[in-house]
Amino acid sequence: MLPATNQRVESHTCEAINREIAEQTQSRIAHYSTKSSREISERLRELDHEWDIERALECNASALAFSGVMLSATVDKRWLILPGLVTGFLFQHALQGWCPPLPILRRMGFRTSAEINEERYALKALRGDFERVNSSDSGQRDPRAAMAAAAQ
Repeated sequence: MLPATNQRVESHTCEAINREIAEQTQSRIAHYSTKSSREISERLRELDHEWDIERALECNASALAFSGVMLSATVDKRWLILPGLVTGFLFQHALQGWCPPLPILRRMGFRTSAEINEERYALKALRGDFERVNSSDSGQRDPRAAMAAAAQ
């Protein structure tokens, strides 16, 4: 059975690393709880540019595969084994959430998109983005306000 998409990486990461990443996120959220809306917005812009683990794996895999193809074309055909291995590991990662570089990248601090979004939505809540969702007049929720808060 394949793991859930949003749990693939965490389930194949050492618990100590997962805990460290979670603690760092909680620490950043606590830090920004005393900051202004402008400073929180700056952090949210930083999060928009943070590479998640998937992007890092895709970049590394494509660079290695391309290098293998180029080396096979210019040096020795045996270099074709490199893109074969890399694409096999990338396929394994897509299905299971694990591949050889995953533990290294996680130790380097690469987070999943879910982990990044957890920080993003906590910061948005601190900034007050979700207060507009509940209409105080009618007691009903405003779906447009919910979409606007989620998109900010």
